[in-house]
Amino acid sequence: MMQGLEGVVAARTRLSHVDGEAGRLTLAGYAAEELAPHAGFEEVAYLFLHGRLPEPAERTAFARELTGRRTLPRAAIEVLREAAAVNAPPMDALRMAVPILSLGRAENPLDDAIAAIAAFPAVVGAYWRFRHGESPVPIRCDLPHAAHYLHQLSGAEPSPERSRALETYLNTICDHGLNASTFAARVIISTQSDVLSAITGAVGALKGPLHGGAPGPALQMVVEIGSPERAETVIRAKLDRGERLMGFGHRIYKVRDPRADILAQAAEQFFSSGVDRRFYDLARSVEATALRLLRARKPDRRLDTNVEFYTALLLHGLGLPPELFTPTFAVGRVLGWSAHCLEQLREGRLIRPQSTYIGPMELHYDRAPVRFDRSDSTGVCVSRRS
Repeated sequence: MMQGLEGVVAARTRLSHVDGEAGRLTLAGYAAEELAPHAGFEEVAYLFLHGRLPEPAERTAFARELTGRRTLPRAAIEVLREAAAVNAPPMDALRMAVPILSLGRAENPLDDAIAAIAAFPAVVGAYWRFRHGESPVPIRCDLPHAAHYLHQLSGAEPSPERSRALETYLNTICDHGLNASTFAARVIISTQSDVLSAITGAVGALKGPLHGGAPGPALQMVVEIGSPERAETVIRAKLDRGERLMGFGHRIYKVRDPRADILAQAAEQFFSSGVDRRFYDLARSVEATALRLLRARKPDRRLDTNVEFYTALLLHGLGLPPELFTPTFAVGRVLGWSAHCLEQLREGRLIRPQSTYIGPMELHYDRAPVRFDRSDSTGVCVSRRS
């Protein structure tokens, strides 16, 4: 029996292929390192939803369709306002808001998918601003998707360098095989439920720290170290205590995570654009020390830098706090969830795995009749076996 379904094939997909042995990620036929740093998010979204890259006129029309879905229903805004009033975690707020996107609209799988992709930046941005006592930023339709998200958070139009860095990130993490949240979405949609219900389930799966929580701890480790001179002492102490170094090693990749290389290049380009490089230089020094110590301690294992380390570095450089790391991941991954839902609907088969029963057998139930008294002295109804 495979614990956690590891090694079990549960679906066929044309959306992404993860080759953990070779360290390759293919996104809808394209090597991730060729597509993610150069394509616009709108192009990648069209590719995933329609199976091919768009022609220029198609890209323009599709981008216009996305921008036309950015405005949130009033009810969603009110839910986000109420969630902020009780300081709910951002992923909870996102989970609450997604189902409301269907309000007043007939179910249509492709329409629902586009609505979710378009709305996620406004959901996260509006909630974040409510949390900080500010009003949501008015929707602008003249900004590309990545720039729009940054604008929704801050109210300021981002520089081209900031937009390109985030766009590369969103493209890189938009899909990654049959991970936990994607599998959750496919299971839900396989019942012929609606796309927004499936995406809501995926958000719930991503909220779990075993799936969506690693970039924050990776950043915390770099912050804790504080200076390159402390890296070896702190990391050695962590390894001596048997702690896992967050941002290193991956369950799937037996060699370096290819997404780490893409984001490493994106981070290098961004931090070379005139922004303060001190944290970047510190993180690279920590990375080099960690890799050296891991190889010395565990020479039989490949514990290379993974996507979470460079996610933390890049998103921190863009000014996003750790609380927004997982919601920002969702802003990109909602594309993969949506495309998998459409693919599963075309497959038309219910996902119904088996389980192995390990409980007791042949227990016997006491079938003596139960007599109900009207009440005991407290006025509460009670039951007694004869």
